[in-house]
Amino acid sequence: MAGTTIEFYDFFLYGTAAALVFDKVFFPGSEPLTAVLLALLTYAVGFLARPLGGVVFGHLGDRFGRRRSLALSLIVMGSATVAIGLVPSYTSIGVAAPIVLTVLRLVQGLALGGEWGGAVLLVAEHGSAARRGFWSSWPQTGGPLGNMIATGVLAVLGLGITNEQFLDWGWRIPFLLSAVLVVIGIWLRHAVEESPLFVAARASADASGSARAPIRTVLRHHRRPVVIAALANVGEKATYYTFSIFLISYLTQVVHLPKNSVLTAVTIASVFQVVAIPLGGLLADRFGRRPCSIVLAVLIAVWALVGLPNVDGGEFTSVAFVIVVGLTLHGLITGAQSAFFAELFPSGVRYTGASLGYQSATVVGGSLVPIVGVALLNRFPSTVPAALLLCATLACTVGAFLWAGETRRRDLRAIPTSGGTLSKGRVDS
Repeated sequence: MAGTTIEFYDFFLYGTAAALVFDKVFFPGSEPLTAVLLALLTYAVGFLARPLGGVVFGHLGDRFGRRRSLALSLIVMGSATVAIGLVPSYTSIGVAAPIVLTVLRLVQGLALGGEWGGAVLLVAEHGSAARRGFWSSWPQTGGPLGNMIATGVLAVLGLGITNEQFLDWGWRIPFLLSAVLVVIGIWLRHAVEESPLFVAARASADASGSARAPIRTVLRHHRRPVVIAALANVGEKATYYTFSIFLISYLTQVVHLPKNSVLTAVTIASVFQVVAIPLGGLLADRFGRRPCSIVLAVLIAVWALVGLPNVDGGEFTSVAFVIVVGLTLHGLITGAQSAFFAELFPSGVRYTGASLGYQSATVVGGSLVPIVGVALLNRFPSTVPAALLLCATLACTVGAFLWAGETRRRDLRAIPTSGGTLSKGRVDS
C-alpha cells in the first residue's frame, strides 16, 4: 500500500499540475482552454503507455516474481518524476520542453502500468478466500492517498508562496520530493515476502519445462477475461478522473473558482474515498463482486447527472459536496472490484493478464474521458456532456459484470492455465 501510494503520488501529481500550471509553463501563448487541453494530452500519454507497462512488468512479475517487479517499477517511476521537476520551461528551451515532458510522462505510464497488478495480486495471493476482497482493496487506497498527498502539497505551496513564485519554481518542489518517498518505498518493499502462489506456479512450470512467455499464453487462451477486465474497469476509471482531473480543469478555467479551493475540495474528498475503498471490499466479500459493482455503477451514473450541474454556481460547499459524494462512490466500486481481476486468471499469467485488462481500461476511462470533457467545454461550457460520457463508460462496467458472472468463491489455485470454462459456483474450500 505504501509503495502504491508513492507511485500514484507521482502519477497524479502530474495530472494536477497539468490542470493547473503546465499550460502556462510549457504551452504559453495559447488560448486558456486550448493550453489546458494540450497539457492534458501530454498527461494522457502516460495512460497510453500503461498497458505496455502492464505487459512488460507483468512478464517480469510472472517470470521472476511479484516483489522484484514492484521494486523496479517504483525506481523507474521515481526517477521519471524527479526528472520532470527539473525540465526547463518553454521560455528557456522552446519546443524541446514539452517534448522532454512527454517522454518522461511515457516513462511514468510504463512504471504505473506494472505497479497495480503486482501490488493487488500480491495481496490477493497471500490472503484467504473469505476476505480476499477486503485485503485486496487496501493497495487500491494508494490511488486516493497519493492524490490526496499530491493535491495537499500543491495546496500548501499555493498558500505559502505567490502565484508568480508557484508558476516560476514552486510547482517543481513536489516532483523533487519524490526522491525521498521512493527511498522509503524501496526500503518497505524489501521486507515483503514473495507470493506463495507464484512460488508454487513457478516451481511447477520449471519442473514440467512448460514455462513460456506469459503474454503469449494470455493472448492465446485468456482473451475473454482480458476484455472483461477492461470493460469492468473503464467505468471506475472514468468516475475517478471525471470527479478529479476534469472538475479541476472545469472549476478553475470555466467557473473561475480559486485553485486552492478546488484542491482543498479534492483533498477532503480523498479522505472519504480512502475509507470507502476497504468498505467496498467488505461489501464485495459479503454480497459478491457482481451485485455490488452493478448497483454502485448505477448510483454513480445517477449522481453524475444530478450532482455535476450543481458545481456551476462556484459555491465551495456545493462543489465540495459533489466531489465528496462522487469520490466516495468511486472508492466503494474500486474496493468492490479489487479482487475480481485476480479471480479471472491463473497464477502463471495472473500479473500479465490482469495488468493488461486493467490498464487497457485506463486509456479510455483515465485519459480520454477528461480530455474529451475539456474539449467539449470549448463548445458546451457545461458538465452535462461529461456526465453523459461517464454514464456510457459505466454501462460498459455493468455489461462486463453481467457477462463475467460471480467470481468471489473461486479458488485462485484452481483456475485453468490454458483456457477452459470456470465454474461460477463455489470451488474454494
